[in-house]
Amino acid sequence: MTSGSSAANERELELLRLVVARDRAAFKELYLIYHRRLARFLMRMTSHHELIEEVINDTMWTVWQKASDFRGASRLSTWIVGIAYRRALKALRQSSQHGHARAEAQLTAIDAHSVDEEREWIERALAELPFEQRSVLELSYLLGHSCEEVAEIMKCPVNTVKTRMFHAREKLRRSLPRLAGAKE
Repeated sequence: MTSGSSAANERELELLRLVVARDRAAFKELYLIYHRRLARFLMRMTSHHELIEEVINDTMWTVWQKASDFRGASRLSTWIVGIAYRRALKALRQSSQHGHARAEAQLTAIDAHSVDEEREWIERALAELPFEQRSVLELSYLLGHSCEEVAEIMKCPVNTVKTRMFHAREKLRRSLPRLAGAKE
């Protein structure tokens, strides 16, 4: 961890301490710090933008209500992303129950005009992965969480995370050559 990220983590922890004391300005700052990070993560889980904002707001409301429950056993970002992950699962299940397509079908559509060809192949391959496998890759590689932190976020054993990661990599290894050769 660099001293810059360490200082940022300390600032976030200080903001959380102020949130425990019901400091609205500190909560606003913490919200702004996490909004973009959570939005990027959630965009990969669902294409329904209204769900993304709803999940972010639900997540941060939970942070406001449960700030005193954070014990520091993990990084603050792990705790907050874990809340967002569980809120997203709940929102996807609820939207599915209301006649929407299954959660796996709600993945972000690839914007072919904004990404280069290789990135498009990777995005397509990721979209084909089962939700849990895609999530471990996203949490690990895109958000930088360790296997232990991913396990905490997803509320599953570390070995389950490692198994999901292994299977996800294998599926990517098989699907990327196929996607690279596919013509549309």
